[in-house]
Amino acid sequence: MPPSPRLPFDQMPAPQQAGILCNDPRFQRFAAMRCGLPDQQFGETAAAAFLRSCCRITSRSALATDPAAAQAFEALKTSFDGWTGKQAMPRGRSR
Repeated sequence: MPPSPRLPFDQMPAPQQAGILCNDPRFQRFAAMRCGLPDQQFGETAAAAFLRSCCRITSRSALATDPAAAQAFEALKTSFDGWTGKQAMPRGRSR
């Protein structure tokens, strides 16, 4: 039986995307910087706590059922993409 094809990141469910991001060292640095600790790097646990705080949820699984949390998560991903240079930053915003 052939392995199932991997979904592109943007097609994965939001909770799965959130889990992947929290394990990404770049997102961990981004989270620390956004928390006012630019010389630090968070681990997965602190990055997950940052994400939950930003999205006002207690579990990443809520991203699949809470429209406000899903919208906050999309905004957070956009900000992260701008910070990494994957996407242009809106004018007037700094990294």
